[in-house]
Amino acid sequence: MATIVTTMLYAPAAVLLGGVCLIAGVSIWSLATFGGALHPVAGLFVWWAIFYVPIVVYTAVHVPWGRDPSGRAG
Repeated sequence: MATIVTTMLYAPAAVLLGGVCLIAGVSIWSLATFGGALHPVAGLFVWWAIFYVPIVVYTAVHVPWGRDPSGRAG
């Protein structure tokens, strides 16, 4: 579930982050490559992983693992 949500939110979040960086005067290329430290494809994967971490936490907290819809365990 977290993977699906992260992938769905990746493009809109990237557009917003890119817009903020353009307003702040930071190039999108340096944002995507972490200042040239990574290949662009690796940089995009790292950004996806950064978005993935909080969504995994959210999913772990809010998805009722091992419970039926009535809220009873088992």
